[in-house]
Amino acid sequence: MPRSFVTYLSENARKDVIGLLNDRLADTVDLTQAVKQAHWNLKGPGFIGVHELLDQVADHLRDASDLMAERAVILGGVAQGTLQQSAANSSLAPYPADIIAIEDHIEALVERFGDYGAKLRKAIEAAGEAGDEDTADLFTEVSRTADKDAWFIGSNSPKAA
Repeated sequence: MPRSFVTYLSENARKDVIGLLNDRLADTVDLTQAVKQAHWNLKGPGFIGVHELLDQVADHLRDASDLMAERAVILGGVAQGTLQQSAANSSLAPYPADIIAIEDHIEALVERFGDYGAKLRKAIEAAGEAGDEDTADLFTEVSRTADKDAWFIGSNSPKAA
């Protein structure tokens, strides 16, 4: 294992947390691509607002990926963030590549953000149990942003009213 810059965690705890970080990194890269898939292909009333919102959401997810990848390296691991690695390791349901209607994209994204958020909250707990409150805090930050983005996306649905 490469050198760790964190000395307060045991090697086993670091390995566990690096695994958590790479698991959520795979989901984050996958979700980023799902958001871009929707951004590129959606059509319907309210197009420009949702189109622009999804660019901002993708930026937030890229920031989250960066935080997770860098933390894995700080802990002495290797970030596993290529598209191929993420495709092989993501725990999210595959994004439907054949939908166009804004409402269908909103529904698909909100569903995936819900699953993503639940997995982030489990990672918060697991990192805390491993004694790594800094990584737990990182996952909390990502979770808070994901919840807000899911709310923004979902608020564009006719079902939201």
